[in-house]
Amino acid sequence: MLHLKHSFLFAVLCVALFSCKKAEEVGPIPEIEFVSVTPQNVNEYTDSLMFTISYRDGDGDLGENTTDAENFFLTDSRNNVIYKFRIPQLAPDNSSIIIEGNLNITLANTAIIDGSSSQTFTYSIYVKDRAGNQSNTVVTSSVTVTQ
Repeated sequence: MLHLKHSFLFAVLCVALFSCKKAEEVGPIPEIEFVSVTPQNVNEYTDSLMFTISYRDGDGDLGENTTDAENFFLTDSRNNVIYKFRIPQLAPDNSSIIIEGNLNITLANTAIIDGSSSQTFTYSIYVKDRAGNQSNTVVTSSVTVTQ
């Protein structure tokens, strides 16, 4: 009977060990996901757009304190114009920690560029860390700008 209890205990232990997920590894290249762009309908030249992405970086070197740094890139799908922004430093220098959260970037206004009274388009977004690693690129949901 004792042998049966040990076998059962061993089986339960094996199931418990193999059913646990291994902690997800996070590399040094930042990963982003599109969360939102608001509002999705704007008036030409007057309304701002706020872009929200989530980020995850395995070594904590996303963002910079240098005020002229450019590390958030927003590309207009209509004309491939790239708007460049700065993400402030998110973790202390020389720390190698996993960081994650959401970033909000505001584009002051936008315009119709094809002469119509309304235009619908998207933006693509990527970020770069201090080591020069470029994240994946995400595409926003559609934005409509009207006169």
